[in-house]
Amino acid sequence: MLQEQASASGRQAGRARHATIQSEVSSRRPVAGGALLACVLAALTLAALVAALLIGPAPLSLRDVAGALVRGLTGRAAGWRDVVVVSVRLPRALVALLVGGALGVAGAALQGLFRNPLADPGVLGVSSGASLGAVLAIAGGLAARAVWTLPLCAFAGAAADALLVFAIAARRGRGRLFTGTLLLVGVAVGALNASLATFVLSATLARYDAGRQIVYWLLGALEARTWDHLLLGAPAVLVGAAVIAAHARELDALMLGEIGATSVGVDVPAVRLRLVVASALVVGAAVAIAGPIGFVGLLVPHVIRLAVGPAHRTLVPLAFVGGGLFLLLADVIARALPAREIPVGVVTAAIGAPAFLALLLRRRAAVEVAS
Repeated sequence: MLQEQASASGRQAGRARHATIQSEVSSRRPVAGGALLACVLAALTLAALVAALLIGPAPLSLRDVAGALVRGLTGRAAGWRDVVVVSVRLPRALVALLVGGALGVAGAALQGLFRNPLADPGVLGVSSGASLGAVLAIAGGLAARAVWTLPLCAFAGAAADALLVFAIAARRGRGRLFTGTLLLVGVAVGALNASLATFVLSATLARYDAGRQIVYWLLGALEARTWDHLLLGAPAVLVGAAVIAAHARELDALMLGEIGATSVGVDVPAVRLRLVVASALVVGAAVAIAGPIGFVGLLVPHVIRLAVGPAHRTLVPLAFVGGGLFLLLADVIARALPAREIPVGVVTAAIGAPAFLALLLRRRAAVEVAS
């Protein structure tokens, strides 16, 4: 009897401490709340989606796009404008939103898990595993057989890499997964995958088409993405993102460190494993569809956190929307440039690197002023 009362009181105290953490996290949120930012991001995403349907080698008007969408929904699409809008530009734009959202939500989860705003989806080595799988598929001729073979091989590489990282990290941690061990193993395995992919690329340089396709894919691209790519990646991304969103409270608790999270009733090893698996699933699917695209998962959650604060119940969904918006805008810019269309990964790097450097310098200056 006394043990049951002590256990009940302990659970009640844990819930009270957890509520205290939630209120403390929410109190650090700036005045510009998440609801306002969500409305702004939604409006910008709609505008970017319209721009993505209008801009391209074949310029179209709003009337052309609206008519094509109506005819596509009613099953009466016939002209070349209808084909361009419904079969080329619309699926490509939706793939950009899906991939960008996946990278954004994975970046938010990993930054909270590692308690490091510089963590990105590449820290687990999953991106490099997907890249190696895609490179092997292109070099072996599998990518030319069907539209789904390249994403499938890339996702298989990501899954194999995730299992390898988990197995090594668990062995090093004597059956437990520690964030520091995961980070080190992920970096090491990622470097190994990168060297193997470079070796395969150097071996295929004599074959111009295969070498060119490998280089283009490694830069990250959305060209020729269809409804098949969207249907292949959407289930994994949405399931993984839902798992991450469901652990928003645990991510808030982990901001206190493992000891602090454990003291408020969080099963840290189980939560860590679920978050890492969900992040690997999301990143693997995104890279399998579009290739390795940098700075989305690094920059977007960082900017969202500065705008609405560190509470993950707001940060995670906004990182998904913001990541999709950022990648879609980068794709529109890539198509709007007067030169030949360039991979979207080049645009995200050109925008993300200076922007992130400016944020870091601003943060450092603020710290120096405060000290």
